[in-house]
Amino acid sequence: MKLPAFWKMLILSAIPVLVAALFLFHTKPGNAAPVPAALQKLHDTQGKPAARHLAEGRPTLIKFWASWCPLCLSELAATEQWAQDKRFQTANLITVASPGFLGEKNQADFLQWYRGLDYPKLPVITDEGGGLAKSLNIGVYPSWAVLDKHGNLARIIKGSLNEAQALALVENHEADIGRLKNTFYKPAQKKESAAMNAKTIYLAGGCFWGLEAYFQRIGGVIDAVSGYANGNTENPSYEDVVRRNTGHAETVRVVYDADKLSLNDILQYYFRVIDPTSLNKQGNDRGTQYRTGVYYTDQAEQAVIAAALKQEQQKYAQPLVVENLPLKHFYEAEKYHQDYLVKNPNGYCHIDIRKADEPLPGKTAPKGSKGFNAATYRKPSDTELKKRLTAEQYRITRQNGTEYAFSHEYDHLFAPGIYVDIVSGEPLFSSADKYDSGCGWPSFTRPIAASSVTEHSDFSYNMRRTEVRSAAADSHLGHVFPDGPPAKGGLRYCINGASLRFIPLDKMDEEGYGHLKAAVNSAK
Repeated sequence: MKLPAFWKMLILSAIPVLVAALFLFHTKPGNAAPVPAALQKLHDTQGKPAARHLAEGRPTLIKFWASWCPLCLSELAATEQWAQDKRFQTANLITVASPGFLGEKNQADFLQWYRGLDYPKLPVITDEGGGLAKSLNIGVYPSWAVLDKHGNLARIIKGSLNEAQALALVENHEADIGRLKNTFYKPAQKKESAAMNAKTIYLAGGCFWGLEAYFQRIGGVIDAVSGYANGNTENPSYEDVVRRNTGHAETVRVVYDADKLSLNDILQYYFRVIDPTSLNKQGNDRGTQYRTGVYYTDQAEQAVIAAALKQEQQKYAQPLVVENLPLKHFYEAEKYHQDYLVKNPNGYCHIDIRKADEPLPGKTAPKGSKGFNAATYRKPSDTELKKRLTAEQYRITRQNGTEYAFSHEYDHLFAPGIYVDIVSGEPLFSSADKYDSGCGWPSFTRPIAASSVTEHSDFSYNMRRTEVRSAAADSHLGHVFPDGPPAKGGLRYCINGASLRFIPLDKMDEEGYGHLKAAVNSAK
């Protein structure tokens, strides 16, 4: 018999609270029907006997889950990986769904729903009516039953297990898994600080010795490397570039911290040490390899460079000859060229390196964080993102992934501040609208501005949900549900913490978001 809609909604709303903590207790084998015997009567989603997944003489982990449980769905891929992982091969690892029990679909509907998913290596046993779950007093999803190597019920665990805990149970069903620190994803602090906004631009400005040394001296520049760009020969040598007209320009790859310097700042530093009207000549050096040019890997940067060149043109009567082109390729110069002026302090250089110590007009030297440039919120190139983001951040924002529930520190963070898109820096949510929903993911009642997010129908898992993405960078953020606090509008924006970057209230001015402090301070 199907549950009335009211009771089903009541059960669903209670689940997040029930799984918020991990409850451990032992069940004596005599309190329940023999588990192996009950399993022998069941079949998997392909209609084959459950026994094919149960090797004798091994401990068994049984995961109970449901199609309507978001926490369960977020763990399907990981559970499938565990089932194939050689570290788990000393045990049987299966999952059990219970059609017709505790709000689950009926048998036919569940099988049709599950066949639309893509988890071919996940052992899923169906127990119509939930007889096994009832015998073990399973009332919370997910839950785990642990059998010893003789098939005796050793333990019931209500809630999620992380990988370390599951492996510990394989080794010893009495393991103290509460002491095992959660090994789910947590942001890598290094990548979310200085390196997270690293961006790269390629600058040709005559002899690369001087340009490299100049940029290495500028605060906010992470690295500068000499090389050859945009020629017609692969892996040229210095001799090739100088004597064989390979078409390459002596170029410096500049990697900079976008929290401290904008691309326009980099270009202003660049313009002050080159002659932008001189064709194929800088200082005493002549030849096409000494031409000036700015080469980008992100098409969106072309317009920024063009605007800077237009502004620079106002200073000259002659036309500027600085190239504004996409980077075709870049080959690092020979080792002896790198850091040349550090190794040879009296070496030739047509650039006044001391200009690196002079702040740009109207600015202070970028020793600290200058802040995010809020004029444009954009998505960097895919190559750049793979450098900047952790694997988890990339998987979630660019590949529509989902992090484990209760796994991200932002789920438990309620300090005042704002949350911005980890990809573009676009402001998305305020701490004033954040609340503890108990679902395991950071939850908000609304975005800072409705225009900062877009909504899309999501039919994954054969369900219909409303996906939320950032407007500027099209980052996958999470989903929005109509079960939020009624007094706050009734919505719950359930967001992956890995798609966000938190900016504390006392850092908002410094990072360029001071104009949004009212969204944090105002009572909601």
